[in-house]
Amino acid sequence: MPAFRVNVVSDVHGNAADLARAGDGADALVCLGDLVLFLDYADHSRGIFPDLFGARNASRIVELRTARRFEEAREFGRRLWAGVDRGPAIEAAVRKQYAELFAAFPTPTYATYGNVDMPTLWREYAGPGTTVLDGERVEIGGRVFGFVGGGLRTPMRTPYEISDEEYAAKIEAVGEVDVLCTHIPPDVPELLYDTVARRFERGSRALLDAIRGTRPRYALFGHVHQPLVRRMRVGATECVNVGHFAGSGRPWALEW
Repeated sequence: MPAFRVNVVSDVHGNAADLARAGDGADALVCLGDLVLFLDYADHSRGIFPDLFGARNASRIVELRTARRFEEAREFGRRLWAGVDRGPAIEAAVRKQYAELFAAFPTPTYATYGNVDMPTLWREYAGPGTTVLDGERVEIGGRVFGFVGGGLRTPMRTPYEISDEEYAAKIEAVGEVDVLCTHIPPDVPELLYDTVARRFERGSRALLDAIRGTRPRYALFGHVHQPLVRRMRVGATECVNVGHFAGSGRPWALEW
């Protein structure tokens, strides 16, 4: 019997060219969010922020955030945004990116939100071949996949951060699945530490508890771009950071 293959990507951050090829050779594509590129920490000239305020100001924001000087970063940002109608400016830029990125999705694609995404716009751009899921399950190739999008609240204040309680409710709604797909990792230090940013990102304790309790075959996620550990077992579950697609351009493949 031929194998069924799902290609999985996360943290696309504007990489529409590689996204258009991400489903090659697969029966389906799974996307774990962060389509939008607000600010590229590797190339400060790319993204919505430098488009509006220039690469020099983008570099300053990166410098402050990397040093964990978040209040200074917010004050610097407030000065830049003064006199700019922030909401419409960001939405117009996000819409431009979404139009290109959603057009690049192959059929079928199953997707959930990342912490820098704007969920209110997704259904407007998702075509008939793209299924958007959040706190929901779907059968793909005879296996049950659960999807939980977004991130938890942080000093970064990205667009789709929610409370621990709301996130836990979505995890509970998914229940027992074969493959648990989220944007953020479970709360395991080795999976949360970014070796380039030199900081721990936020992971979910509720997700970790669900992995231990429901024992899915796989827990797939992204969010941490350069993790200390990309893959490890938690009980019976293989936990996999599917990678920073914006940088690699390569999907992670799951076959059975």
